[in-house]
Amino acid sequence: MTSRAELSSLAASLDELTRRVTALAESASGADEQDLAADLFAVERSLTGALRRLSRLAEGRR
Repeated sequence: MTSRAELSSLAASLDELTRRVTALAESASGADEQDLAADLFAVERSLTGALRRLSRLAEGRR
């Protein structure tokens, strides 16, 4: 059985990773590296969706 504490810990790690990717995307956008920024923002969207789903699971919701 998967523990909610483990899921919560994974969600926290994923949240930190998402923040780091966001910072890189914003930096690339500001440095006029639009292709890189667009790819990083796409990764950010995927991570954000995964974080939402993982957080729901950690809270016991589906």
